[in-house]
Amino acid sequence: MTGFQIIALAGAMAGLGLWLLVSRLAPVHADLAESLAMLAPVIDPGRPDEVQGWEAVGAWGMARLPEGVRPVPTKDLALLSMTPTAFLARKIMGFLIGLLLPGVTVTVLILMGVHVPWAVPVLLACAVGALGFLLPDLDVRAKAAGARAEFTRALACFIDLVALERSCGSGAKQALDTAAGVGDSWVFHRLRECLDRSTWAGLTGWDGLRELGAELDVGELCDVADIMRLSGAEGAGVYRILRAKARSMREGILLTDMTRANETNEKMSVPVSLLGIVFLAILIGPALLNMTGVLP
Repeated sequence: MTGFQIIALAGAMAGLGLWLLVSRLAPVHADLAESLAMLAPVIDPGRPDEVQGWEAVGAWGMARLPEGVRPVPTKDLALLSMTPTAFLARKIMGFLIGLLLPGVTVTVLILMGVHVPWAVPVLLACAVGALGFLLPDLDVRAKAAGARAEFTRALACFIDLVALERSCGSGAKQALDTAAGVGDSWVFHRLRECLDRSTWAGLTGWDGLRELGAELDVGELCDVADIMRLSGAEGAGVYRILRAKARSMREGILLTDMTRANETNEKMSVPVSLLGIVFLAILIGPALLNMTGVLP
């Protein structure tokens, strides 16, 4: 290689390095579509790798079972923060356990030498399997009723706090945010999440509360949203309205508790009455048997 070729090669390499350096430091105009795709990636909720643990059984049931067989109480599940796949997984697992439990029990009895007709385990398996499939519905319904009652109690306190904030001169949005930040229970946590989500979405706080009330089937929360909408949109004074709403909610809660207490008292009176009857039978029984000549 001659000296001229070496100088030319060195100049070419130096020029390439200079071009790479300039291209690296020069401003680059990014593609808008690619940038938006990076900021908001599309996530497929139906991918199997998104489902973890035993919820995969529920995902399989959601995809394979007909809708009439797998009714999902969406409002109760939203109140309990439970996914439909987890709920359906519980139903399927309960069905399988109920289907296998009688067979295992009958097998043990047969190994012990007890003769059991074949129809008995089949009928028991069908009955216990159906019961195991329906038990999660009853459990979710009972837990949702208790959670909804607790939500209503905490909501009455929340309304009072909002009314106090409004009486101090706070705006509608500020009153909602401040009142939601006072409590540390799961109800106030859900309210804070709802208000923050509505702020990020560019919605008003009362619109977010209305959506949450419709999602959880809590009508009182929708009423509060309507009251705050009047306060925020039309500038109406809502202190007395909020206090009256909280008072009516407490009266309804008290009436419900009294009704439940009376029902409990009535249920307790039945075993007490039976116990009294048995006690009287023990006292009077021997004398009656002696009078009738049954006892010597």
